[in-house]
Amino acid sequence: MADYKTNVMRILDKAKVEYNHYEYPHGKDAVDGVSVAKLLNQDPECVFKTLVTHGNGGYFVFVVPVAEELDLKKAAKAVSEKSVEMIHVKDINKVTGYIRGGCSPVGMKKQYKTVIHDSCLSIDKIIVSAGKIGYQIELAPQDLINLINAQTADIIK
Repeated sequence: MADYKTNVMRILDKAKVEYNHYEYPHGKDAVDGVSVAKLLNQDPECVFKTLVTHGNGGYFVFVVPVAEELDLKKAAKAVSEKSVEMIHVKDINKVTGYIRGGCSPVGMKKQYKTVIHDSCLSIDKIIVSAGKIGYQIELAPQDLINLINAQTADIIK
């Protein structure tokens, strides 16, 4: 466990949300989500990645299991858009305040409309990025939903 606190952890502390945090070994580059799940010895179905898209109505955030792929048509429907597309990697920091591989649904520059894959409702704990490469947080899915005012939907292929 890390002594280090990310901004995400400070937000959770302030909101009095119970969580565990994990640190995993990494180089200077992002590690793909399935590898992160293995490094943490966790089921990939409980480890979720945060994806940022853009549509006519602005930016939208989708949180899906790391081994799954976002279905852009289902994602667009979930946020009442005609279509959404992934933002360019170079825009992640400008839009979210995070870097690729360390993007958390908690604590972005702005609170964008967020949809979490509905499989989160059938698990006890969800693991997402703590906002920095090498750090993850684990919390109850409903706590995450409440904290970021998210909705759930079937958004994967």
